[in-house]
Amino acid sequence: MVLLGTLINAVLIIVGTILGRALRNISEKMKETVMYVIGLSVIVLGLDMGLGSQNFVIVIISLVLGTVIGEWANLEGKLNDFGHWIERILGAKESKGSLAQGFVTATLIFVIGAMGIIGAMESGLSNEHGVLISKGIIDGFTSIILASTLGFGVMLAAIPVFVYQGLIALFATQISLAIPADALDMFILEMSATGGVMIVAIGLNLMGVTKIRVANLLPGIIVVGVVVSVMYNFNLM
Repeated sequence: MVLLGTLINAVLIIVGTILGRALRNISEKMKETVMYVIGLSVIVLGLDMGLGSQNFVIVIISLVLGTVIGEWANLEGKLNDFGHWIERILGAKESKGSLAQGFVTATLIFVIGAMGIIGAMESGLSNEHGVLISKGIIDGFTSIILASTLGFGVMLAAIPVFVYQGLIALFATQISLAIPADALDMFILEMSATGGVMIVAIGLNLMGVTKIRVANLLPGIIVVGVVVSVMYNFNLM
């Protein structure tokens, strides 16, 4: 089932919100420790994916060129601007526990990020849902923390998460119809490895170790496709 990972992600956000409202008095110390543990887990997941590459030169080239493109286009800045636009549209300047603010805050955290894109593409291309399930677990714990202060509006973020990731997964399934099987296998492998490096960056950011603009690395996924296509057409595989 192509949408399994996306569905689990959305359900875990809902469950996390319910638990968060039941556990409203979570200490800051516990929140901090939980985020460190989540960060470490994400790093391990990213390393496992990154080490699966059969040609790490592709990963390096894709990340470097993708980062140059992302920084030039300022993708991170544009995503943040989009988030502020959503806040203005929904009137998120209401009281701290308002439905709108909870929805906006959670949506920006759960939707804007590399992990959802990478995971959704992996679900669509190879029917593997490990990344999205891991993201769902992260989002679930984050929902507990957010809902403890922002209320049930956090639960509504499950809707855009399901739609956004689901559309990417469904679109990715169509790629397999136009690309030869061996080229597609190589793309999936190197795309996962490149995404794994990005996921390591996300884990480091979650722990507060770095402030890497991960969204600016996302064009690297497209570069992987270009590099694999060139190698396949010139029999360099």
